[in-house]
Amino acid sequence: MRERTRLENQIGSVRKFQTDLQDNLELIELGEAEGDSEVVDEAEQALTKMKAAIEKLQLESLLSGEADGNDAFLEVNAGAGGTEAQDWAQMILRMYMRWAEQRGFKVTMMSQNSGEEAGIKSATIQISGDMAYGWIKTENGVHRLVRISPFDSNARRHTSFASVSVSPVVDDNIDIEIDEKDLRIDTYRSSGAGGQHVNTTDSAVRITHMPTNIVVACQNERSQHKNKATAMSMLKAKIYEQEIQKREEDAAQEHGEKSDIGWGHQIRSYVLHPYQMVKDQRTSVETTDTSGVLDGKLGAFLEAALALRLGKDEDKGED
Repeated sequence: MRERTRLENQIGSVRKFQTDLQDNLELIELGEAEGDSEVVDEAEQALTKMKAAIEKLQLESLLSGEADGNDAFLEVNAGAGGTEAQDWAQMILRMYMRWAEQRGFKVTMMSQNSGEEAGIKSATIQISGDMAYGWIKTENGVHRLVRISPFDSNARRHTSFASVSVSPVVDDNIDIEIDEKDLRIDTYRSSGAGGQHVNTTDSAVRITHMPTNIVVACQNERSQHKNKATAMSMLKAKIYEQEIQKREEDAAQEHGEKSDIGWGHQIRSYVLHPYQMVKDQRTSVETTDTSGVLDGKLGAFLEAALALRLGKDEDKGED
């Protein structure tokens, strides 16, 4: 039903564009015939807006990966650097949460490991909405920040790193087999908000899949049983993502093998000092609106990365 609704909406959008296009072309002809430049200008402005909207719809129509329509798990991990890196990881997490909220997606905090002084060591959220994974899947990688550290009494410039990992939430109709003997399950007390019960019982669950060394954790539920079930869903998502990557050569090259969070592996740089600039290393898209980007204004970066990835897939198909 969700697929049917999505297709109906797309078809409806195309039909509306066709109608609006014909109406505006007729207005231009009428305005030119009657010498009414105001009508012609108004219709041309409408066509310009239509062109931008059609280009965006065209990009969305190319989200045809097998998991693009799914919800997404997004995990953020702080790199080396203590409090400075942990603060950066929290900034990155907020950026994605703001982006998701602005698109009307639902955000659920699955787990969070807070830093000792500020920020987070790691956190995982679930982003729920139409094509959530399709839009955010290209954000896998390391994000680099350059700024004057608010935690340095000498006001020196610091470089910090945080890694982002995105996995599709696995639908019930996708069968992922996991052998129980391959799992190590640990329970611990939640460190986040949640009231007295959450903070005084070992309700949080961490699962390690030993063959792949994938680690997932969940602490957002009061029940250890519910947290384990959610953590298993997260584990299936990561294993499923690995399978997708094996079948997609370009995606495998883009994500690469797991590497240290540091120089040479970043996909995007955020410079707050000595100048203001956010630049994507893959697409060369850049902007000086750093505050806007950190407040969730990611559209230009996501669209360019998606277009680049789709272009590679099309080139590979032609070969």
